[in-house]
Amino acid sequence: MRFRDAPLNASPSQPAPGIELRAVEKWFGTRDEPVFAVSQTTLTVAPGEFVVLLGPSGCGKTTLLRLIGGLVRPTRGDIRVAGHLLWTLGQRNADAVREMGIVFQDANLFPWLSIEQNIALPLELRGMGRRERLERARSLTRLVGIEGFERRWPRELSGGMRQRAAIARALSYDPHILLMDEPFGALDAMTRDAMNLELQRIWLETGKTVVLVTHSITEAVFLADRVILLSPRPGRIDTVTPLAFERPRSLDLQATLEFLAIASGLRHRLEQIS
Repeated sequence: MRFRDAPLNASPSQPAPGIELRAVEKWFGTRDEPVFAVSQTTLTVAPGEFVVLLGPSGCGKTTLLRLIGGLVRPTRGDIRVAGHLLWTLGQRNADAVREMGIVFQDANLFPWLSIEQNIALPLELRGMGRRERLERARSLTRLVGIEGFERRWPRELSGGMRQRAAIARALSYDPHILLMDEPFGALDAMTRDAMNLELQRIWLETGKTVVLVTHSITEAVFLADRVILLSPRPGRIDTVTPLAFERPRSLDLQATLEFLAIASGLRHRLEQIS
């Protein structure tokens, strides 16, 4: 079997950045008592690895992803991105944040901007010239499979195509790390399968480090190098399941006995801890 153990666009001497969490905890204050969302989580994501966070509803998956992305500050513990400490004296490290692009369940495209303008917006905010940023946007529409729709408005695209545009926007400034929070959760089953294939292709072509949150066991096993199963709140790592299926993976993999056995094992464990 062929294993993908290094980013396709990284040299041996300069691998793409990874992620490291050390004893990370997060709780939120309320009028009554603190609500613990994430507890004592230690995790390393290797450069170019595809990691999926899976767990029951309310277990802290999204909170953990937001912690990694610097959108939420940890109550305790350290997070390092590309070797940079993410938080120092209550301030986010801009060098660490620049390493990451984020895709949410809702594409969140601005309706008054065309698709190429939406994709190029992060570059405009960084001061890149109009011609250069639009050239970058057009190259990304080819990468994500929406070439020819650059001048369309978001309302003219299907949900799957809008999510492709959101992925392109997250990749616009070439971050090494892509964080994805249920990006295909609102799509129908066939479109979701197609987007899983597209995401795998994009990942193989770009060599990004990916951390994806999902409720779908099938999606997790199909996409991941490792599935991190979180316990009910407060979320902590329950089990880690490595997936050594050959890349690229086709949808036919989901009908194999090995795939079904792994998915069944994860489903059984979820039932045990839920």
